[in-house]
Order: sequence, then structure tokens, then C-alpha cells
Amino acid sequence: MTQRDAVFPANRHALYEEHGYSAAIRSGDLLFVSGQVGSRSDGSPEPDFTDQVRLAFANLEATLTAGGCTFGDLVDVTTFHTDPESQFESIMAVKRDIFPRAPYPNWTAVGVNWLAGFDFEIKVIARIPDDA
Repeated sequence: MTQRDAVFPANRHALYEEHGYSAAIRSGDLLFVSGQVGSRSDGSPEPDFTDQVRLAFANLEATLTAGGCTFGDLVDVTTFHTDPESQFESIMAVKRDIFPRAPYPNWTAVGVNWLAGFDFEIKVIARIPDDA
């Protein structure tokens, strides 16, 4: 049976305890990262949408780092959006900063009507490098 090891970033936010989930699970050479949102350390949402997206990516990066990965190790990305049409340009601007050139990760975007007070969430699967 494959072992599952919980992974948490150094400065984990309050949502992990409040909602009872791990930031990520390492299983074999894969890191399965739970949905990351633009939450401040107290678990509250960043109010400005673009800043919320940037903070979600920063929280994701901290979790990837704790698991021995980087954005370059992503193999699957899923994002959730409360208003995709009006949010698209802001998300694309941040995405271009994070992934400035090909090859880009595969990406599935899903419109939803509720994200517990947030407007953007990103979950990923990464392959853990051999040297991690």
C-alpha cells in the first residue's frame, strides 16, 4: 500500500485546522495539493480580486515548496471561479506572470457559485523531482 504523507507550508493559514484538511498529500512521486485560496494567515479572504488570485498562487507556491516541488513540476491544474467571465482577464494576467512561456501546464477552469467566501481557488498535482 502506498504511504500518504501530509505536507504543510511553513506559515500555514488557519483554514487547514478550521476545516480539517491537509495542504497536500505526498503519495509516491506525486504531490496532490488541496485547493489553495487567497487567504490571509487568519483564514480571511484577500478582498481585492487580483490580489486574492496572487495570494492563492503564493499559498500554492509555499505548499509546493514544502513538498519539494516548484511550478515547473505541475502536471495538472484545476481552477475554480465564481464569475469566470468578469474575472478572466485578471486571472490571465497573473497566470502570465507565473507561467511566462511554454510549455504551459494543462489547465481546467470550472465556474462555481460558492467558494466559502473566496472568488478563486487552485488545486494541482505535481510530480516530485527525484532530487527532492
